[in-house]
Amino acid sequence: MTNMFDYLTWRGDLTFSQVRPNPVDALIFSTLAYVFYGDKAKAEPGQAMTLGECAAEFFTLENPENRVRVKKDMDLLRAAAATARFGQTRLCMYENRFLPEQETQFAAMTFLLDDGTMFVVYRGTDNSLVGWKEDFNMTFQQSIPAQRLAQEYIRRAAQSAEAPIRVAGHSKGGNLAVFAAARCSPQVRARILEVYNNDGPGFTKYMMGDPGYLEVVPRIHTFVPQSSVIGMLLEHEEPYQVLRSSSVGIMQHDPYSWEVVGPDFVHVEGITGSSQFMDATIKNWFASMTNQERNQLVEEMYALLSTGTAEHASDVFQPKNILTYAKTLSGDADMRHLLSEEFQGLITAARKAYTTMSSKSLPAGKEK
Repeated sequence: MTNMFDYLTWRGDLTFSQVRPNPVDALIFSTLAYVFYGDKAKAEPGQAMTLGECAAEFFTLENPENRVRVKKDMDLLRAAAATARFGQTRLCMYENRFLPEQETQFAAMTFLLDDGTMFVVYRGTDNSLVGWKEDFNMTFQQSIPAQRLAQEYIRRAAQSAEAPIRVAGHSKGGNLAVFAAARCSPQVRARILEVYNNDGPGFTKYMMGDPGYLEVVPRIHTFVPQSSVIGMLLEHEEPYQVLRSSSVGIMQHDPYSWEVVGPDFVHVEGITGSSQFMDATIKNWFASMTNQERNQLVEEMYALLSTGTAEHASDVFQPKNILTYAKTLSGDADMRHLLSEEFQGLITAARKAYTTMSSKSLPAGKEK
């Protein structure tokens, strides 16, 4: 199985002025967005440092292993920075905001390429509970704070440099990339060459008729693994391409598992039956609830998780936190009733999806 690291070995000696950017490059930029860079990355375009220089600074920071999502992000930064293709790109306008009181987790950065174009890249959800809460807010809010920050960021990035623009992100970052491209000014949108959404969720139905969104749809490249869960959430108008992952189930969301051949991904015919089932179940479940009910469910779930000591999603299943959640539920009849009722709705939605899939063959989706 070959992945992004193999691609860097194969194509890393050729600059972007020699070979134009491709979907694998976009995924690498999107994954590099998970790094919490130092001050050099915050410079304006006129003073921008190379990725190689920003990487060198990063590895001098205290506990750099705590400034990435997973260890492989450090490995990718080191490998990319050592290539002619990525190492000489200039990284600037790095912005990172974490505002728990506003339920906001947002980060963006701009890469200036030697071919005269720029990549505006948005970070996906980190491991914080706040980041995950913001994601769930997408199910009932027309826009979340991170989306509005993404819209403002692309305005400033476009204003800072007169260059054709590509926009990219992974997971929530892909959603932010599409939102920013759809909601930016017509003048900025005219400069956008391509938008790369790497297994990012869609939107509530209100977005499907948005004029800016419909205008940019032909330039959106959406990629999902064959057992996609995250990328199939909510509504998409743009077609998607299905790629092969070396992982299974929801772990296919990991960009390091995406198989690469040459300058592209390894494509497969369609999403798996399990992905279709999960997609149908969640859509049925959401359809059975009003926006107010979705809001209430998300707030109660977050309130429950907040009774423990977990600050990160990985902390939720620690034994001490599970015990705390159990005690909270045992003493709160209203919360217990609400969660029980809504999860019964989830079971009903799953049964409906199973019945539908058993009675007819579902289409694989709006694939390219």
